[in-house]
Amino acid sequence: MTTHVEFWLNDRRVITDVPDGMLVLDYLRKDRLLTGTKEGCKEGDCGACSILIGEVVEGVMRYQPVTSCLTPVGEMHGKHVVSIEGLNLPGKLNPVQQAMVDRVGSQCGFCTPGFIVSMCWYMMAARETPTLEGFQRAFSGNLCRCTGYAAINRASLDLVENFGPGGQWASIWEADDRLSALMEAGLLPGYFAEMPKRLEAIGEMEEVPRDDADVIDFFVAGGTDLYVQKGELLPRAQVKILNRHPEMKGIRRQGDTLHIGALTTFEEFGASDEVVAFIPQIQDYLHLIASLPLRNRATIAGNIINASPIGDMTAIMLALDTTLVFARGETTREVELKRFYKGYKTFDKHPSEVMTELRLQIPAAGTGVYFEKVSKRRCLDIATVNSAARLRLSDDGVVEEASLTLGGVAATPLWLEKTGAFLTGEVLTDALWREALRIAHTEIAPISDVRGSADYKRLLATQLLTAHVVKAAPERVSLDAMLAI
Repeated sequence: MTTHVEFWLNDRRVITDVPDGMLVLDYLRKDRLLTGTKEGCKEGDCGACSILIGEVVEGVMRYQPVTSCLTPVGEMHGKHVVSIEGLNLPGKLNPVQQAMVDRVGSQCGFCTPGFIVSMCWYMMAARETPTLEGFQRAFSGNLCRCTGYAAINRASLDLVENFGPGGQWASIWEADDRLSALMEAGLLPGYFAEMPKRLEAIGEMEEVPRDDADVIDFFVAGGTDLYVQKGELLPRAQVKILNRHPEMKGIRRQGDTLHIGALTTFEEFGASDEVVAFIPQIQDYLHLIASLPLRNRATIAGNIINASPIGDMTAIMLALDTTLVFARGETTREVELKRFYKGYKTFDKHPSEVMTELRLQIPAAGTGVYFEKVSKRRCLDIATVNSAARLRLSDDGVVEEASLTLGGVAATPLWLEKTGAFLTGEVLTDALWREALRIAHTEIAPISDVRGSADYKRLLATQLLTAHVVKAAPERVSLDAMLAI
């Protein structure tokens, strides 16, 4: 399936009718011969293919780093796609490129374009003067296997010195127009100034009428799993690009209910003031879940529909007692997430239904929301076992609310119904928690696989659940409470 897609690629206007499902990575390298964007893992893990995607949001340009190996061309209508070539200055290096040269931050050079894209984005988006930690978080999705990160960190420190307090370009962070200030400093080429006007001149996409005989093979949202599994098929398939539907995006509060568009990404969820208000640690949790470029693509609905028993965001949404809203033509219906899964990779959804929204009640004051995860790597890895919890205790230690979840210990993401019911209304003590853990172990059924043995997963389940309760009430439950299990 193809449609008429118009966007800006670096400083050039592009109108194309390549297949909607074609990857931006393949389009850049094969159709436009822009080979600075590298093909590495083609699974979103290495960052060698990183690009920036910009769009006008409330009259202001907003850019995000994404992995082009998971991003379809059909989604680019009305946007600004920036490859490494689009960050070059006429006749000289920009400050990020120069810092990498000065500090020998590149050896084979394969990963270098992706690092530079991520570092430039950080300078464009940082809310305050740059820090080494900020740079490191920005390029957390970029892997280097020959230079080593010490040289790249030194290049980052040079930028911190030049653009931080007392540096040559310290005034950038006080400017109302960040992009203009960065252009003046020579970090971005001047054509960036024209992008808001250029993008606004692109009209709305006109969907090509589809023959009723056509069957949609794939619904594409973030693509972070679909392109890994079916990447060779998508360019030739009938696909529906869900991100063309802005009505399925955004987070809004209505009374005590939070309405979350199905296409809301992990990063958008974590950046929402409404979410931060009841999950202050959400950015720390997200750091365990995926790299920034992946969090900019992965959608909450996609994580749920993927139905992985170890879906990280699914565990959190289960703990928050989320309701799913599905549409099929003009018909809509609601399903509780805790009743959604029927078995391994099976769930309560008709193939032609599309999830449009998620709804949850905002937790009452004093409620803690927690997330824990163990994987072979601390970050950027699939969980062996993960867990989330929503807990509220009274001043005298009575458990008023307990919603506990586990992933990796059953065929589906698991809501511990019996364990939560046992705890609710009881005074929390070590003895009560030990009994709750025994009940939890009757609700799980881990199997041995490449990520760990069944016994190891049971141990992790015990430890992660206990970590939640210790965080919620350290004066009432100790780590020793789990030793007898």
